[in-house]
Amino acid sequence: MSLLTPADLPPALALLPDAAVTKYLGRGMQSGLESPPQVALARACVAFDDRTVERRRTAPVRELLDEAMRRFAADRFAADGWLAPRLHATLRMTRAEAADRRLWNHLAMIVAPDYVVWRHKGADTAEGRGIAPAARFSGIHYTQTFSRLWWAAELFRDGWDYRPVATACRIQDVLNTTMRLDVIDHRPTAQAVIRVVAGLLDSGVPRVGDRVNAFSAAVNAAGSTLMYDVLAEDTEPDADELHDWIEAGIGEAVDFDRLPEGPHDGDVRGSAVDALLPLFEKLLAEAPLRKRKPTEDAHEAAPVPAPSAPGVSLAKPSDAV
Repeated sequence: MSLLTPADLPPALALLPDAAVTKYLGRGMQSGLESPPQVALARACVAFDDRTVERRRTAPVRELLDEAMRRFAADRFAADGWLAPRLHATLRMTRAEAADRRLWNHLAMIVAPDYVVWRHKGADTAEGRGIAPAARFSGIHYTQTFSRLWWAAELFRDGWDYRPVATACRIQDVLNTTMRLDVIDHRPTAQAVIRVVAGLLDSGVPRVGDRVNAFSAAVNAAGSTLMYDVLAEDTEPDADELHDWIEAGIGEAVDFDRLPEGPHDGDVRGSAVDALLPLFEKLLAEAPLRKRKPTEDAHEAAPVPAPSAPGVSLAKPSDAV
């Protein structure tokens, strides 16, 4: 068992204020050398209402994270694409609920601090041991270890279909840069962006991450003068379907070898995505790449390969025989 794995896992998630993270998070925890002060942290927590606590059980989440560390021991970056849709389907909630960073603080500090260290710890050097940055324990939605994955799944899913999420997570720059853009909240824009990203991956061009960053900046800049929601009208997701999906997931565990299904709250219309693609392809072609130092080219990180069986199967539960 990892040093940071809590001996007594709390039965349900709770809300841990930022102040408690600031008080108790130190380099010992960030480096994986010290366990979190479980008793002190527990005292600082705010419990959820009894009506919602059943869908916030920690055991399914903990099992999911343990499996991710086992499967991707040799390539921790590849864990993102596998984990994001499964975390979203396990922690079923509304966007308003997911926006409360105290929930993610609790998950990172009490339920799975070892995962934060495993996924984000820097390399040990002659100057000292590597650490996981504090922002990975408690931070904004596109930086914190678990919220960034949940929101990636929420923003890039196409209704019930999580396959675009797996594509998004193959390039870290999508999570680190593209997710920050306000325009990504427009569903046809998000799907059009992923179509372009998929094309980059399929083409095998070099410096994919740099191209994604340049493309994202161009999409954001164009969005300040063009109204994407006018060019590609979106329909409102079905809130009733979302709430039904949330309630239906109580007590269910996700399949480790098959993508789960998200809420059937409405797919993005293909015509809306098609309306944006010509513009986005033009923005990609014209987006200037930044000049890189020779040392950067030598250490460019390759995109995460597409998952292969038996890792992630694109079969759906309804396809099983």
